[in-house]
Amino acid sequence: MLPQLITHLATIAGIATEKEAENDALRLFLKRQDGAAIDVLVYEINDEITPKIDCTQCGNCCKSLMINVTPIEAMSLSAYLKEPLALVKEKYIEISEQGQMIINTIPCHFLADSKCTIYENRFTECREFPHLHKDNFTTRLFGTLMYYAMCPIIFNVVEALKKRLAFKVD
Repeated sequence: MLPQLITHLATIAGIATEKEAENDALRLFLKRQDGAAIDVLVYEINDEITPKIDCTQCGNCCKSLMINVTPIEAMSLSAYLKEPLALVKEKYIEISEQGQMIINTIPCHFLADSKCTIYENRFTECREFPHLHKDNFTTRLFGTLMYYAMCPIIFNVVEALKKRLAFKVD
């Protein structure tokens, strides 16, 4: 049974600040656990929580994440927007210092009223965020906890995980 979900972003941010030390301790605790067993638990909790949270009421990920774009995604966006690839790259994409294509603005160009205007054609990183369905949760904790204060799904999954594991800071 899930507790009442918290989705108000200011409330989540406030709680996240209060729980910084607790989440640091959780990260260390989880690194000592069986990663496969934690993955199963995270999948279960994520499957319970994600359908109950309407991302279009938030859009915080689109307002704050840097998104990588693959060459295939750039071509797909070009076709979707019916604009030449060179123009799409000029308007929406830049090359990072590491040589990868990334969306050139934060928030994302394609966010309007907390909704993605290219939703059916959104990028892989957007489709997969917040990555709680992926294996190796315990090796990705730094990144996950980095978004704990800004993503209602991550926040509620992590809090439910603490409860299921009876995690307490000594």
